[in-house]
Amino acid sequence: MITLKDLAAAVGVSPSAVSLVLNDRHVGRVNATTAARIRVMAADMGYIPNQLARGLKTKRTHTIGVLSDQVASVPFAGRMLEGVQSEAWDSGYLAMIIDTTDRAEMLDQSSRALLQRDIDAVIVAAQFHREVGLPVIPPTLPVVVLDGFAAANAVADGVVPDERGAAFDATTHLIRHGHTRIAFCTVQSGTFVATELRRAGYQDALDADGIPGDASLIVELPEPATAAAYAPVRRLLERSDRPSAVFCFSDQIAFAVFQAATDLGLRIPDDLSVVGFDDQLFIADALRPGLTTMRLPHHDMGAWAARRAIDRIHGNVSAPPGVTTLPCPLIERGSVGPPPRT
Repeated sequence: MITLKDLAAAVGVSPSAVSLVLNDRHVGRVNATTAARIRVMAADMGYIPNQLARGLKTKRTHTIGVLSDQVASVPFAGRMLEGVQSEAWDSGYLAMIIDTTDRAEMLDQSSRALLQRDIDAVIVAAQFHREVGLPVIPPTLPVVVLDGFAAANAVADGVVPDERGAAFDATTHLIRHGHTRIAFCTVQSGTFVATELRRAGYQDALDADGIPGDASLIVELPEPATAAAYAPVRRLLERSDRPSAVFCFSDQIAFAVFQAATDLGLRIPDDLSVVGFDDQLFIADALRPGLTTMRLPHHDMGAWAARRAIDRIHGNVSAPPGVTTLPCPLIERGSVGPPPRT
């Protein structure tokens, strides 16, 4: 392996000059021509800096440990890890990711393994918005919870989607198209943190436009899956006073609405408008017409988590740790139109 001394000898300068240039600390100390020669020679010789040695000097390894709770196995949630990796890389950091597969004992073992490698910060990524129990981590190490918030008494930054704001935007989008009978197909109360928040956002939008609530238009399901949603959704659409629009807790539920509507001879969006939540491309893009939906900001949350971790490492944030919400963009496709004429 080419060493810093080998590179210095090849250029004909001191090792300290090479170090200054490769660490971007040479301005005013090494002239531009020499700096350019050093960089060209480093590339030609295939010189790779010794990060361990650099870490011993700076007391940093430029490594962020990421403990992932089955996130990589969920296609659309995997964007969070992409966000972490790209932001960390662009900032000169390496994200070391371990999938704990939702096992408590593996979480503890994985955190110890990362700590033994002298990481500079920890990101704990949850599969969905929820409270997260943290492993034992030294209080001096920055911790960020991605798509969640730390359990009671734990000190950590967190980043989550603005669930309530997104539900408000989705419902308002339907109202702006002229709908007043808007159903909300959701999951049973207490199933997820997002359950109450999205229901509140739905109600906020109705209240903002003076539309009276109708409890019969709220359909609660045992889980946000297509199979569980089909029968209850079909019963909703078979009613003589059926809604003209449906806002769904998930794209999978929206898929069930499409299925039931097709089976009942209802056309989307001519007879029924539908808005989903998640922006699962294998559903939203595959449906005909395409599904208008709220996109969870997974990539943005991942990038935010990496930036916050790096800012904490460098002491660029003075505020105490807290939870930040990021907006969910509305992705318009073809499933929303005006209510049918009666």
